[in-house]
Amino acid sequence: MSDFISRLGNLDSCAVSDALDKLGLKGSVTGIHRFTTEQRIAGRVLTVKLDRAEGRSNTRHLCTAAIDAAQPGEIIVVEQRTGIDAASWGGNLAIGAKMRKVAGVIVEGPVRDIDDCRKLDFPVFARSHTSRTARGRIVEVSTNEPVVAGDVMVAPGDFVVADGSGVVFVAQREIARVLDTAEAIAAREEAMAQALRNGTPIGQVMDAGYETMLKR
Repeated sequence: MSDFISRLGNLDSCAVSDALDKLGLKGSVTGIHRFTTEQRIAGRVLTVKLDRAEGRSNTRHLCTAAIDAAQPGEIIVVEQRTGIDAASWGGNLAIGAKMRKVAGVIVEGPVRDIDDCRKLDFPVFARSHTSRTARGRIVEVSTNEPVVAGDVMVAPGDFVVADGSGVVFVAQREIARVLDTAEAIAAREEAMAQALRNGTPIGQVMDAGYETMLKR
């Protein structure tokens, strides 16, 4: 698994997304933004699902169980699709996660304490941001059960890469062939970039072969 993570970390989200397209797989999520560091993150996933409180209360704060369970380099993925404006991640959670060597957090929903997380240099990707607390508004309903980000089902142990372009999930069962395909695409793209640097006209470099390179 460590080899898969190392290889994934050498690829950007675009190459992995292209590989999914070529293989006819789903996994790219649009509209989740990088709010703090300039880092690319890549690793295996732990999941947290949140829901409306509606009279329920948490026995411990949101996401703390996932942080306690995390292994170094893992990435916490949180689903907060309640429609309620309430943050599912904040500064103290980021401190706790960084102490556990969590690589970052990806939230389908709002987060807060952006400035604190930026000072901490902790990677936070999220759908939006807010100052409103989760307390009394949303509760945690599961840890390490499947969640949904965008229109992608994400299971614990899946893989993810996230950077300035987007967030791309890869199912655990598909990781080997996705990496092989993405690496081939990245190598071809780099060869094209080098040809452009060497003065080859762009119309010649990005010809009909480029347009069809993702066909199955």
